[in-house]
Amino acid sequence: MRIDIISALPSLLESPFSHSILQRAQDKGIAEIIVHDLKEYGLGKYRQIDDYQFGGGAGMVMRCEPLFELIEKLLKERKYDEVVYMSPDGHRLNQSIANQFSTKENIIIICGHYKGIDERVREELVTMEISIGDYVLSGGELAAAVLVDSVIRLIPGVLNNESSALSDSFQDNLLAPPVYTRPAEFRGMKVPEVLLSGNEAAVEQWRHEEAVKRTQIRRPDLDAEY
Repeated sequence: MRIDIISALPSLLESPFSHSILQRAQDKGIAEIIVHDLKEYGLGKYRQIDDYQFGGGAGMVMRCEPLFELIEKLLKERKYDEVVYMSPDGHRLNQSIANQFSTKENIIIICGHYKGIDERVREELVTMEISIGDYVLSGGELAAAVLVDSVIRLIPGVLNNESSALSDSFQDNLLAPPVYTRPAEFRGMKVPEVLLSGNEAAVEQWRHEEAVKRTQIRRPDLDAEY
């Protein structure tokens, strides 16, 4: 999978993609993440990428020319499955969307700033808009990192134990059950006996029941099949 990210502040994305699972995915050649500095396509001496909005009002708007130039350049080089704009009014990111994206080959992600991007970019180039929650961030970089992380970890070969992703919260619209590790007893608090029994069927049944219980209590809004 190749992911091209367009950013006005590319340095914000250096750390998220250079550690842990995302770094290993790149080292293995499973994922390729390229961050493009939009200012390289900016206008004039000062590489301008934003301007005042027509009609007045506070806040700057990212201009269409730099975005069109960069995105059209990428589209000429290869076919992209999606051109995604990280936007508060996009589809809310969930596990189902992450699963769908993990099967794609090439994706472009646009990180907005200021009051957003010129509407003509959204109308002509963007194929999908995604939000990570009902709140506003200073820019789309953190949201893009969340999307990329949620997708790449699902690609076969990224995790050492691929079954781990299948048991994550939300994969079946259930929250994950409680987990424990050593010691078996700590300050009088004991690990449930069933987890120490070696009975795999009983363990799986316990985990399912606990997942259902936790979901009903904490996220009754999830449309889970119990």
